[in-house]
Amino acid sequence: MTQLNLQDIFLIQRFTTSRWDSQPKQDFYFEIIFIEDGSGKILLNGKTHTYKARDLFVLSKDEVLDVKIHETTTFVIYKFTQLLLSSKINFPDRQYWLRRSEFILNHPKRVFKDAMNNTEDRDLIWRIVFFIRKENNNKEQYYLHIIANMVSTALSVIARNITEANPENKIIRAPAKSNRIEEIYAYIRYNIYDSRLLKISTIAKHFKITSSTLSNYFKKETGNSLHNYILLYKLGIAKDRLGNSNFTVSQIANQLGFTDESHLTRIFKKYCEKTPKQYKDSLTADK
Repeated sequence: MTQLNLQDIFLIQRFTTSRWDSQPKQDFYFEIIFIEDGSGKILLNGKTHTYKARDLFVLSKDEVLDVKIHETTTFVIYKFTQLLLSSKINFPDRQYWLRRSEFILNHPKRVFKDAMNNTEDRDLIWRIVFFIRKENNNKEQYYLHIIANMVSTALSVIARNITEANPENKIIRAPAKSNRIEEIYAYIRYNIYDSRLLKISTIAKHFKITSSTLSNYFKKETGNSLHNYILLYKLGIAKDRLGNSNFTVSQIANQLGFTDESHLTRIFKKYCEKTPKQYKDSLTADK
């Protein structure tokens, strides 16, 4: 397994400009754009988003921005490279970063907009940005380890705000039945990598109801069984990793809590009508 430095996975850019030059398409998994100061508009997919100082935006690898600057703007950009998706690297925080970034990028209700809606969290994020910049400039002992920890915290704060930006996804103890199904969805998405927490009995205990009540309610509200929904959600993640990473089928099976490679292959073929390998090959052929 290759030992890589943090700089191979995580890059920082900071620049001040009054004119945005189109950024060349590069091999990045995703980016976080912080607006240190200034104002203007971001154009993406035919929509216009106004930005101001202390806003931040998460940009997926397929999203290309056009920026109209009104006031000279200082941008701080965190770039996460495709090596984050590599199974051949030795970076202790990689799995945590990958899971948080997947949660942020693949959230069902995600839209491109300022990612912070909580004032205290916005203050926290900007303190983190300041100290990451300070550590990166000074490069004192253990600075890469400190930066890695602070990036992990920043990803968690952003993930929390993306969830809170969609009130129906909050895990709240609300008596209204209309909210409960969204609470269950949110619980599953947050705990998708921990098979112990995805047992029906454990989920039922979390929501203080019986397993049979939970199963019957979920089936009635969605037309799908809870077990089947969890399975399909895992297969969605498997598809994403087959298409965007070099993880083997065996590694993906282990990451998602399947018994082994043959178990994932059998389930994948049943629901997707292809084996994982056939699915990956078909994606390559389309490129």
